[in-house]
This record gives sequence, C-alpha cells and structure tokens, in this order.
Amino acid sequence: MAGTFSQIYIQVVFAVQGREASIGKEWEERFYQYITGIIREKGQKMIAIGGTSNHIHIFIGMKPSCCLSDLVREVKKSSNEFVKDEKLCRYRFSWQEGYGAFSYGHSQIDAVVKYIMNQKEHHKKHTFKEEYVKFLKKFEIEHDEKYLFEWYND
Repeated sequence: MAGTFSQIYIQVVFAVQGREASIGKEWEERFYQYITGIIREKGQKMIAIGGTSNHIHIFIGMKPSCCLSDLVREVKKSSNEFVKDEKLCRYRFSWQEGYGAFSYGHSQIDAVVKYIMNQKEHHKKHTFKEEYVKFLKKFEIEHDEKYLFEWYND
C-alpha cells in the first residue's frame, strides 16, 4: 500500500489589533510556548516562532491533511483566550483579521529560522509594514493596500 510523503514548510505572519494591546516582553516567551503547544496539539511541527510587540511569525512543517486556515483560526482564538484568562495585557488583546502565508523549500529552513529569530533586530531598521509588503512583492502576491493590516509601529 502506498503512503503519503510530504515536506510542506509555511511561514505565517499575523498582527495584533490595536495600538495599546501588544505582546509584552515580560510574557512573550510564555505566549510563544503556548502557541507552540497549539501547533503541536494539532499535529504540526513548530520550527520557529518570533516577532515583536505588534506581530508574530510562525514557521511550521505542515502535514498535507492540515487545513492552514483552520490552524491559524485556532491559534488566534486560543491565544486570545490565553492572554485574557492569564490577564497578561492591560488592554483587550486580539489579533487582526487575516494573515500572510509564505511557502519555502527544505533548503531554505535555516535562513527562515534565522530571520524569524532575529525579528527584534530586523525591526530596528524596518517597519512591520515595510517587511510585510516586501513579502507580498517577493512572493508575487497581488494585494490592495486597503485590505492589509492596520499598522502600529513599535
């Protein structure tokens, strides 16, 4: 009997809603661990997670049976509840609608991990908007600026 074999690597990027509600440095690592747990619970492999106070990048190895939109919806929903239940943010924390998803080959894993783990340094020179629009252009994704995130700089 034939099996299914795959290597699907996806970087997902999504943004915090509201200028006041942001991912705090004091709870960021705990938050990332929680999100990693969601990814693993859903049977996917977390390769890297990182970001800044206003957005995150998750890099996952996906099984072909996984529906990315369902996974992102669950990550957003559960992580919102986690922040609320643990009272981690003084303001109402939530994610903006939408996300970016970008695929990579096996040979690109190390570079993507390094990029994600270097987010704070990267954003000393580039805004989230600059970064995100650059991704859209690099991957040749047609977009209308009015349907992108609301931009809150760190």
